[in-house]
Amino acid sequence: MKLKTTLFGEVYHFRDVKEVLAKANEEKSGDVLAGIAAGTIVERIAAKAVLADMTLEDIRNNPVIPYEDDDVTRADQDAVNAEVFGKIKSWTTGEFREFLLSATSEEIASIRTGLTAEIIAGAAKLMSNMDLVAAARKMHVTATCNTTIGRTGTLSARLQPNHATDNPEGIMASVMEGISYGVGDAVIGLNPAVDSIEGTAGILKQFKDFMTKWQIPTQNCVLAHVTTQMKVLEKTNAPMDLMFQSLAGSQIASRAFGINVPLMDEAYALMKEKKSSTGPNFMYFETGQGSELSSDGNHGADQLTLEARCYAFAKRYHPFLVNTVVGFIGPEYLYDGRQMIRAGLEDHFMGKLTGIPMGCDVCYTNHMRADQNDLENLAMMLTLADCNYFMGIPAGDDVMLMYQTTSYHDVAALRTLSGKKPIAEFNRRMEELGILENGSLSTKAGDPSIFMA
Repeated sequence: MKLKTTLFGEVYHFRDVKEVLAKANEEKSGDVLAGIAAGTIVERIAAKAVLADMTLEDIRNNPVIPYEDDDVTRADQDAVNAEVFGKIKSWTTGEFREFLLSATSEEIASIRTGLTAEIIAGAAKLMSNMDLVAAARKMHVTATCNTTIGRTGTLSARLQPNHATDNPEGIMASVMEGISYGVGDAVIGLNPAVDSIEGTAGILKQFKDFMTKWQIPTQNCVLAHVTTQMKVLEKTNAPMDLMFQSLAGSQIASRAFGINVPLMDEAYALMKEKKSSTGPNFMYFETGQGSELSSDGNHGADQLTLEARCYAFAKRYHPFLVNTVVGFIGPEYLYDGRQMIRAGLEDHFMGKLTGIPMGCDVCYTNHMRADQNDLENLAMMLTLADCNYFMGIPAGDDVMLMYQTTSYHDVAALRTLSGKKPIAEFNRRMEELGILENGSLSTKAGDPSIFMA
């Protein structure tokens, strides 16, 4: 395995695959903070050149965290289909990139099970933003909970009715407003201000009662910690369509989230037994570049590669929803709008190549060098890349989590620009309620009093 190259008369030598992956990454403030980023643009190009000539077998045999030290590595490596990997292991990363850009959707799907997270991350590092959009657009991943997400021609949205004090009336006011804008076909999902069994159970029941009364075909979820949701399933009869958890790309970082692979296996088994949803996909995961560094669990690896490992972790549980909360952690990891846009495109591409139904919380925190134009640029590019879903929040301003993301109006605008519609069953119900007309918002849209009769 060659770990050096010469550019402009200077020899660039890298210690190992981990360093090549880190220094081949596009500039991210998190990698700079960790002291692993390329020192110059030329060094970054040198790392990309070395990475392009590295075989997929070289990368698979050198995970950024050793197999014996990390349960995420083991989950990823153990899931590889040996026969499929055998067919592609001699490809270089550069050849793999060319394959992804020229292959059909079916050809890409046929080799997914032979990939590891590091291989997928390596391909992303060799791609331009347009490459990431072009390749992701060819990859379609569907999943079914109560309804099916990811079908061609659809753009879905999570209705996120967060409230600073978990006031039931305030939450339901946001739910009614969001549905009145045609938002919520992916899930009605709340981030609770207080993580409790009683509160989680109560909100789940409220959501389900509303869905039943108004015949809204979607899924409910309360994004409490997975252990809280497990207790809800064990101790109450609250209806839970989707179980949620934030994931990290290493065992140490997972520990900071209060999880590990055995716990998630247990949660998955319990949810499979007690879920209220009808389909085979009933897990919801959120990720985001940089979380491993913030918990001192990055092992000297770059944040993009660790993010790819989150998707390998998620794939183990056949999720209905996965999304990167791309700009939520802040400027320590993604400094500005340019880095946020790049990370969002990388994450979406990597999730789809992993084989999970990928969405994106297109967002930024108020202390980042980013603004509404950056957010809208990324949302439009991801819509072109056939992203499964975005968030829908009143005015795009989350009053509980205190960050900026896509609004109900943004979702409507993106559907209009792209000609896409919500999930079919949801779209039909919105038409019946007079909220949508031929896939577009009607004059009745945005009036929550529809649901106050």
